[in-house]
Amino acid sequence: MTGFRLRTKFLLSMLLISSALTCTSLLVVRRSVQTQVRKEIFADLRNSAGTFQNFQREREATLTHSAELLADLPDLRALMTTTDVATIQDGSGRLWRLAGSDLFVLSNRSGNVVALHTITPGFSRDLAQTFLQNSLEESSSGQWWFGAGHLYEVFLKPIYFGPEAANQVVGFLAVGYEIDEHLTAEVSRIAASQVAFSYGSTIVRSTLPSLQESDLVRQVDALSVSDALQPSTIQLADERFLATTLDLAAGKTPTVRLSVLKSYDQATLFLDSLNRLLLLLGIIAVLSGSALVFLISHTFTRPLGELVQGVRALARGDFAFPLTTTGGDEVAEVSQAFDRMRGNLLKTQGSLLESERLATIGRMASSISHDLRHSLAAIVANAEFLCEAGLAADQREELYQEVRIAVNQMTDLIDSLLEFSRTRESLRPTYGILTESVERAVQSIKAHPEFHQIALDFVGDDRIEGWFDPRKLERALSNLLLNACEAVSPSNGRIDVNLRAIASGVEIRVSDNGQGIPEFIRDRLFQPFVSAGKENGTGLGLAVVQKIVQDHGGDVTVEKTSDQGTVFKVVLPLVSSSSPRTEVGTVAGPPLNPASSADTQ
Repeated sequence: MTGFRLRTKFLLSMLLISSALTCTSLLVVRRSVQTQVRKEIFADLRNSAGTFQNFQREREATLTHSAELLADLPDLRALMTTTDVATIQDGSGRLWRLAGSDLFVLSNRSGNVVALHTITPGFSRDLAQTFLQNSLEESSSGQWWFGAGHLYEVFLKPIYFGPEAANQVVGFLAVGYEIDEHLTAEVSRIAASQVAFSYGSTIVRSTLPSLQESDLVRQVDALSVSDALQPSTIQLADERFLATTLDLAAGKTPTVRLSVLKSYDQATLFLDSLNRLLLLLGIIAVLSGSALVFLISHTFTRPLGELVQGVRALARGDFAFPLTTTGGDEVAEVSQAFDRMRGNLLKTQGSLLESERLATIGRMASSISHDLRHSLAAIVANAEFLCEAGLAADQREELYQEVRIAVNQMTDLIDSLLEFSRTRESLRPTYGILTESVERAVQSIKAHPEFHQIALDFVGDDRIEGWFDPRKLERALSNLLLNACEAVSPSNGRIDVNLRAIASGVEIRVSDNGQGIPEFIRDRLFQPFVSAGKENGTGLGLAVVQKIVQDHGGDVTVEKTSDQGTVFKVVLPLVSSSSPRTEVGTVAGPPLNPASSADTQ
């Protein structure tokens, strides 16, 4: 640097030092950014894989339920009982359109295909027969079928004649949904990545360009499936990708896989522009750092702080927190997007609540319709028998009592629904013998024809008296016994009812030898509309039991439950004095005969 002025030397020295520091910083930043980008792609791939797995589980649950509903259709059952192949093929077209599936296969009980419907040509009956036979041997609901270049996710369900418990299989239903371009694009959108479905070494569908897809075909066997979802690096055409593969048919050959790919090159394209930007920002920072700090702090920090406060308010359930959404910068756009998202979330919550309410009403209507039809059928049948002239007096009395029982069951069903519209106790206590009420509840259950084979025994003290509402207590006990009858096996079911006096009142135990209460509903068993294992159950039975018992000042609990059976315990604080209880919400009245009280409500 001989011959240069000292000022020039200082300027050149500062320029060299600044350039060296800037270059070093850029190299460090570039290396760090590359490492971070790779980590973020890894994380995105894991998140994408997890998102797809959640989506696939929900989709399989929905489609499995749809196949179950379709297999239970009376029209399908009736069609399968014809055993005529041409009739089944022609008659199943409407059911296929109702299912909305891409593949619809019906077979007889021997596994021979009797009907085939598909929206895509090439998938023949022979292919369907081969895959169906393999699926039946595997005894699995979800299967993957591949033929004529089409990959289907198939759900296999047996078709029963009569109730499922009778195990009278008349055929099998296979409903398949194709992995097509629309589904592939949807999965790509959900995973925010390029995706490819493969069957063995064949790429069935992908969102990659044709040239990259051809390279992927040659490398598809090299992609490993890892439990830790550790991505691998592959080169497709002129572009590098990080890829992870999910096995959609674990343990089966050939394998069905989903490959999720993210472009590493596209993710790092911004590094060159980032280097220039950092250099420019370094020069500007030296000249106007202080002013920019204040400007940035005032311009960006305050709106971001308000946005953070809005997020925290939303977490507390406050959808009306005010946000500043004016302006045209990114922060304003984020605030506007968050405000729209908040409004959509509020609408979605309302829609979900409305949908759940409508679904609950639908389940209640289904159950009530089933129960009313059952009772009305008994009334109509016995009324027809009463019209016959050659009946003896005792036969007429028996038929009359059956009609009376059916009418009482209908009345009890309506009263159970009305029970939840009352905001306080509505008892009509009378002084009577509790043993007789328990016996009447047991006899009403024994009168059900479908429960005749179940051993139902009652053991109790001869005479336990006190103030209680006979009709409502009998309803509560009947609900407990009905639940027990539905929980036990019709062939070897046993239910024991035990009544005994205790120091605080009376204790009633209802024991059965059923399969026990499912784990997932034990904590909310007595809540309304909680039910499991009943096709038309609304979950009102135990809720009504708890309300009636609590109105009496008592309590009902599950003493124990397991796969050997369940025991419900009811404790009632019976008052055996000369006057009824006059607690808040209890209607006091003169002593009445229990039978007459039951007739007046």
